[in-house]
Amino acid sequence: MFNRTREFIALCAAALILSTVLTPSYAHTGSVAFRVAKAGFIVGIGGGSGVLHFEGKTYHLKIGGLSAGTIGVAQAELVGVARHLRVAEDIAGNYAAVSAGFAVAGGGKTAHLQNSKGVVLELRGRQVGFELSLNLSGLTISIE
Repeated sequence: MFNRTREFIALCAAALILSTVLTPSYAHTGSVAFRVAKAGFIVGIGGGSGVLHFEGKTYHLKIGGLSAGTIGVAQAELVGVARHLRVAEDIAGNYAAVSAGFAVAGGGKTAHLQNSKGVVLELRGRQVGFELSLNLSGLTISIE
């Protein structure tokens, strides 16, 4: 009887381990591409559009934002990933980011943003125009 109990416990443990290994993750990653423009002197206002590619579908995005510590006019094309998405609509919301960049007729730009749903955007790209910034930015993304 003791051997059967041990075998049953071992079988249950193995089933539990296999079920956790084979269970898919609830959060997924999508790819994003944004085109944004920004202008300002001390306070900047910007906006643009973008796309999210997630689970075989394409979603069009509208982007708006406000930043402090900006001088100049610039346009950036950014690409990257959106992590921790459960559904495509999770990308919508307000994002906070700390970024730094400098561009005169072209330059690099990176950003790491997160919204209240836990979605993290990791973006990189090129910027055209003149902008000097060391800022804390707010960004709003909505699905069109």
